[in-house]
Amino acid sequence: MKALQGFDAALEHRVRLAISVLLARHGEISFSRFKEQLELTDGNLGAQLRRLEDEEYVALRRDFVERKPVTWYKLTAKGRKALDKHLQALQGMISAAGPGD
Repeated sequence: MKALQGFDAALEHRVRLAISVLLARHGEISFSRFKEQLELTDGNLGAQLRRLEDEEYVALRRDFVERKPVTWYKLTAKGRKALDKHLQALQGMISAAGPGD
């Protein structure tokens, strides 16, 4: 279906889209900050991040802060490109809807 061209299946889920948009805006975000911002359980957030990792849209690095492990995520170039394309497709669909006649 032509109306759905440009949409990315990995970004159709609202949580994965939110993660990608937050990363595009802030650069790098920790797992705990995502959990706080998106109000998700560890399991749900982990599953959504894993899907984005599997698509190579996000990269992670592990660090220690005050002897506690912290996982940081950032959007990859591939992820940024996919997000831009997905957002353009959304904008196109919104524009096509236009004002009612």
